[in-house]
Amino acid sequence: MTADLGAMFGAAASETFIGLPRCRDLARLSARIALIGADGCTPYPSVGFYCAGGPAAIRAAGAAYAANLGHMNFDLGGPVFPAGVSAVDAGDLPQDIADPEGNRARIFGAVSLILDRGAVPMLIGGDDSLPIPMLEAFGARRKDYWLLQIDAHIDWRDEVEGERQGLSSTMRRASEMPHIAGIVQVGSRGIGSARIEDAQDAVDWGVAFVPAGEVARDGVWRAVDMIPQAAEVIICLDLDALDPSIMPAVIGRTAGGLSYWQVLELIGGVAERCRIAGFDMVEFMPGRDVDGQGATLAAQLLAAVMGIVARQG
Repeated sequence: MTADLGAMFGAAASETFIGLPRCRDLARLSARIALIGADGCTPYPSVGFYCAGGPAAIRAAGAAYAANLGHMNFDLGGPVFPAGVSAVDAGDLPQDIADPEGNRARIFGAVSLILDRGAVPMLIGGDDSLPIPMLEAFGARRKDYWLLQIDAHIDWRDEVEGERQGLSSTMRRASEMPHIAGIVQVGSRGIGSARIEDAQDAVDWGVAFVPAGEVARDGVWRAVDMIPQAAEVIICLDLDALDPSIMPAVIGRTAGGLSYWQVLELIGGVAERCRIAGFDMVEFMPGRDVDGQGATLAAQLLAAVMGIVARQG
C-alpha cells in the first residue's frame, strides 16, 4: 500500500473537486464560480473520446485538499477562496461519443446557464474540442472577448478527418466568432498538425504568437501586455502546454513546455489587468499519467486558477 500524506490531515474521497458544494441545477446557481466537466465533445474517428475519465481523475487528485480548503495556499498567499466568495461543482455533463451535436449542445447550454447567472464557467475535460461550444455560448452576452490560448499546438486546421469541430480546429473556429476580438496564443513548440498555411492564416487574422521558446528566454509578460487593459478574457488551457516532465498525461508529449509557475504567472498577470470571464482545462489523458503525477498537478493548478478568479473584482 502507498502511504497517502493527505490522510494524515483528514482528506477523504470526495465526489466534487476539492470538496466544493454540489450544484444540481445550474438555473438556480448563486455562486460566483461554477465548475463543469465533460469526457469529450466532438471525436475524430481515429481516436474517439481518448481523454474520457479526465475530469474524474482531476477531481480524485483534488480530494487531498477537501479537508483543508480553508488552509494557507502559498501559491495564492491565502486560502483558495477569500471570505464571501463561493464556488460549486456541477459535475460532468452526460456526453455520448455517438452524439457530437448533442455533446456540443450540452456544453453550450450549461455554459449559457452559468453566464446567465452572472458566474464564471470553468470547464474541465476531455479533449480540446470542448472549448468550441463553450466559446460560442459567450456570443449572446453582447460583449467583445479576448481569447488567451495556452497550448503546445495552435489548432488552426480547418478540418481533420472530415471534422471541422474537432480538437485541431478550436482556434480557427474561435476566429470565426464575431464576439472574439483578439487571440493571443502562448506555448507553441515542436511539430504539430498545423500546416505552414494554417499558421499564416492565423497571423493574417491577427493572432499574436508567443512560442514556448520565447517564454523560456524572456518570460510571459509580452503575452500579458498584448491583451488590452480591462478586457474580458476567456482562457483556454490545453495541459500539453506544460512540459511533459511534469505533465505526462497528454496525448502529444513535446519537450520544452511551460512550467507550473509560468502558467500561473501568465494567468495571474492577465487577471491583474483584465477580467477572466471563462476558463477551460482540457486534454488530460488518464491512461498516459505516471503515478498520478499529472492529475495532482492539474488539481493544484485548477485550484490556484479558481483562487485567482475568486480574487478578481
